[in-house]
Amino acid sequence: MVELSEVRVDKWLWAARCFKTRSLASAACTAGHVKIDGVSVKAAKTVRPGDRIEVRTPGGLRILEVAALGDRRGPASVARALYVDHTPPPPPKEVDVPVVTRDRGAGRPSKRELRQLRRLRGE
Repeated sequence: MVELSEVRVDKWLWAARCFKTRSLASAACTAGHVKIDGVSVKAAKTVRPGDRIEVRTPGGLRILEVAALGDRRGPASVARALYVDHTPPPPPKEVDVPVVTRDRGAGRPSKRELRQLRRLRGE
């Protein structure tokens, strides 16, 4: 087995399971969604351990630090060993407005009740 000193960024993103296919990883590089140390890069740019990669994936922005190199896609446990994830946690979800339900057979709400419902919903 040959020890790698550098790997193409599209291969590494595919091996690290950021994208399902290498062509999707390459397309993301072409579209400018991949930055190494703050600079947009093409698919052929090489990465080394210690590089910081910002990549916009279908799941959102991820900030990864290259911990190891890999050019073959393997199980997820092996892929997680390739990087250190510095992605901030997602913001907390907003609290939903309480759902107002009416008893069955209560009929249509009156004008007054409609106004109260709208006020409750914040409309």
